[in-house]
Amino acid sequence: MAAAEIPNLTDSARAVLRLLASHGPVTRPKLGAMLDLSKPTMSAAVSELSALGLVASRGIERGAIGRTATIYGIGPGAGYAIGIDVGAAQVRAVAYSMDAQKLASAEEPIPETIAGDADEIGAVVLSVARATMAGVARSFRALRAIAVAVPRIVSNDRFDRPGGPSAVLGLLRRGIEVPIILENNVNCAAIGEMHFGAAQGHQTFAFLQVGVRVGLGFITEGRLFRGAGGAAGEIGRMPFPWSTSETPYREGLEHYLGSRALIERCRVDWPEHEGMPPDSAKDLFARALEGSPPAVAAVARHAADIGRLAAGCIGMLDPGLIVLGGGVGRNPLMTDNVAHVAAELAWPTRIAVSSLEDGGTALGAMKLAVDYSLGLMLREGRHPAVVLPPLSEQQQDATGTTGHAGDG
Repeated sequence: MAAAEIPNLTDSARAVLRLLASHGPVTRPKLGAMLDLSKPTMSAAVSELSALGLVASRGIERGAIGRTATIYGIGPGAGYAIGIDVGAAQVRAVAYSMDAQKLASAEEPIPETIAGDADEIGAVVLSVARATMAGVARSFRALRAIAVAVPRIVSNDRFDRPGGPSAVLGLLRRGIEVPIILENNVNCAAIGEMHFGAAQGHQTFAFLQVGVRVGLGFITEGRLFRGAGGAAGEIGRMPFPWSTSETPYREGLEHYLGSRALIERCRVDWPEHEGMPPDSAKDLFARALEGSPPAVAAVARHAADIGRLAAGCIGMLDPGLIVLGGGVGRNPLMTDNVAHVAAELAWPTRIAVSSLEDGGTALGAMKLAVDYSLGLMLREGRHPAVVLPPLSEQQQDATGTTGHAGDG
């Protein structure tokens, strides 16, 4: 599939499209007033965008004295974008229009037999992307961009490293010729929470993911903080433990707080009279919910550890809000104890639980793709971490015959 054509719009048409994208559907008179455009200029801009399918009528608004006005919103011709979450056990994708209308979704498991095989995982990614595209209504004919969330540090100088994402994305780039944005999965989850989840209305907050691994996404003044090399939020890389009798080691905190180590500690301490120890975090929390004393104690200890980590994040970042996510972090048995321990060790900070379950990362990736796509149409520079142009354009760039607008 070739990349959708980027329309060449007049300044007034871009202003209308920009406002509708940020504000939502508006009547033509209100559009003119908000943009301070004359009636003829407003009419010309709306006609230009309507002819391209970039705006469309959303009905009629009737005023108090009986006058009517047409309501305009982003049209199907503006196209759509896809967000893909490449997890450890599955690939999820969602497609949304430019005005945040959900169009389709798909997911497929990653069989254990292909774990670590970049080509095989890449085939699953392409399959999920195509399944998502197949579910999009025919009227939304233009796919503008795809954003892919991956569980690793994302930067241009890391893309082609051995074991990096270049091999996984090879099939996707060859099969679907649109710009592909790459971003860290926890960062994408934070973006998803800001726009669709527990952090809506907050311009500064931290998303703390606790599961098989731990990670942090930090949003400050409405923007993702990535750090100098894209590695901001890699809290699992902190050395641990700190004590007079043990030597800290690289990524020690991630090992200690990850769900695998949690279960290992449970197995060591599990009383014989309680039967077989839990074999997964899901099993541990299920037993704690049933009232098993050692399970309850293990969950409480783990929540206290996460509370100490949250207190450290508060001390470093002062986020005002911490959203807990991940398979372990969002379990309701954790929340109160995390908040209690964090409050004892730092100043009062609201602790909330993600409301997006497993879909938040794909939603955040989709939002990146939508914003980038709108930036291309509006001729505005919006530069995510890594943007891979369609391979056909990249090949043309190598011969010096063309350039890629908006390449970030």
